Amino acid sequence: MAAAGIELPGGYPPAGLYVKAVESRGLLHVGGHGPVRADGTRIIGKVGSVVDLDLAREAARVTGLQILGSVRDTLGSLDRVEGVVKVFGMVNCAPGFNQTPEVINGCSELFHEVFGEAGIHTRSAVGMAELPFDIPVEIEAIFELVDE
Repeated sequence: MAAAGIELPGGYPPAGLYVKAVESRGLLHVGGHGPVRADGTRIIGKVGSVVDLDLAREAARVTGLQILGSVRDTLGSLDRVEGVVKVFGMVNCAPGFNQTPEVINGCSELFHEVFGEAGIHTRSAVGMAELPFDIPVEIEAIFELVDE
């Protein structure tokens, strides 16, 4: 990852009564994460009105970095990740915006870049009327783990 210039951010605390990730039966379930940059600022706005497609894709990539940071924080490293099983991406859409798959590609492409073929996953990319804190994307993921 370092050779590709990918740095994982430090985590931020959950926004409620939950944990960021739970390991169960060989899988790591990572709950919804949003686009918080390494400097702590959030990308905000509705996609298709305030946020254009390029910024929305960047938001999905930033969210993917946050997810990987939580995986690292939970497991101690990314070394136990055998592959990405599923990504569920939610896009805060203006009426008529229908390019949600293209937005969530920002995260999917990051996972492919980090894990190679093991980073290709099943996925949903859906539009939402609103997301918490006016973030443009929220993404969940499930990772397959190797035994310790």
